[in-house]
Amino acid sequence: MVEEKSIQPSRSAQNNLTQFTSTVSLLSEIEPSKLNRAPTGMGEFDRILGGGVTPGSLILLGGAPGIGKSTLVLQIAGLLGQKKKVLYVSGEESQEQIKSRADRLGVHAPNLYLLSETSLEVILDQVKEIKPEFLIVDSIQTTARIDFPSSAGSVAQIRECAAEFLACAKSQGITVFLLGHVTKEGDLAGPRVLEHIVDTVLYFESEPQKSLRVLRAHKNRFGPTSEVALFEMESDGLKEVADFSEVFLKERHKGPGSCLVMAMEGSRPLVLEIQALVSKSYFGLPRRMVNSMDFNRALLMIAVLEKRVNLNLGSQDVFVNVTGGVRVKEPAADLGLACAIASAFGNFYPSSDGVFIGEVGLGGELRSVSHSTERLKESERLGFSWAVVPRKSLKNGAPSRLKIIAVDHLKEAIQWLQTESKSSSQIFEKEESLS
Repeated sequence: MVEEKSIQPSRSAQNNLTQFTSTVSLLSEIEPSKLNRAPTGMGEFDRILGGGVTPGSLILLGGAPGIGKSTLVLQIAGLLGQKKKVLYVSGEESQEQIKSRADRLGVHAPNLYLLSETSLEVILDQVKEIKPEFLIVDSIQTTARIDFPSSAGSVAQIRECAAEFLACAKSQGITVFLLGHVTKEGDLAGPRVLEHIVDTVLYFESEPQKSLRVLRAHKNRFGPTSEVALFEMESDGLKEVADFSEVFLKERHKGPGSCLVMAMEGSRPLVLEIQALVSKSYFGLPRRMVNSMDFNRALLMIAVLEKRVNLNLGSQDVFVNVTGGVRVKEPAADLGLACAIASAFGNFYPSSDGVFIGEVGLGGELRSVSHSTERLKESERLGFSWAVVPRKSLKNGAPSRLKIIAVDHLKEAIQWLQTESKSSSQIFEKEESLS
């Protein structure tokens, strides 16, 4: 006789640590529940979530090492812990280290509990005992189930731990914050399913050696996904930056190759400075270097300038940079980018301050962009004198105190810019003029 071994179901299938289930119901019979968002007290963070944290939600916060993930959640825990129970679990720091960091940040909350633990079972037991309204886990990669043979941070451990925290959040109405490590490519470490399991995915971004931190919502089941929040790292923690434009304009350099664009980050218009440098190339293949913008988009604008505006850039090195460390992704910055390159090539720049708004097509034509009214209103609020926009984008009118230069083609915009510009030939050696 041959002995047959019975196949047993996995431990996770037999006994989930946290039960989360429901009965079958008709959609018409289910009473909709009102989302009673809880404000954290940090306005920028609440706005990016859609007005505050939603009870029973699972929020994943990712970012590079040292960017400020633990600092941000500890500050949020201190604000929430003034009136509500918060359990802060760290698998990377001792309680004494967290306390020291809290003192430095000025975090003093009567209802903030600290736990240094990596065992998922122990963490969930403490959740049942303390019954917090908010749970913070730093980080998901250091948390592990004891009954799983793989080590913490493995694909299986991250998947199972995230699923248990999801069940905990949904069954008990606890808002759970998970901090996640990222790979050297900038992606969240672990399986892709982690981002599918959670309700909200937030990413911290920053340029090297910059104190500014940009928090973006890449996924949000309870709010918009296009919003961003800006913070500045100081000695006593992260500080909210409410006025984006003021930060990026305070160190602006006026001169050839500098143009301002009105970009949209989520629902907020943001003024950014695009800088371009054009210099004669001494190599057979001219250099093209682009920072904080899409490289291929910049190459496209250079090609349009050469073909449609007759600029001889084939023998010129072209360098493009967006100041402040914020990456420009939308095509509405095309016009500002093209004008910055033309300005650097021709050594001219406008004598007054204004913005460029518009997408540039391959034929050099200007196309209208979304949120034109909001962009123009923000330009007026900041005291700009003029705005160069596509003619087709003026359907809803324009602010009364802002001079609108409506153009149909890129060449018209550059010709106007050259007419209104202040020549810098007295400062720099004059290059070949625009055709």
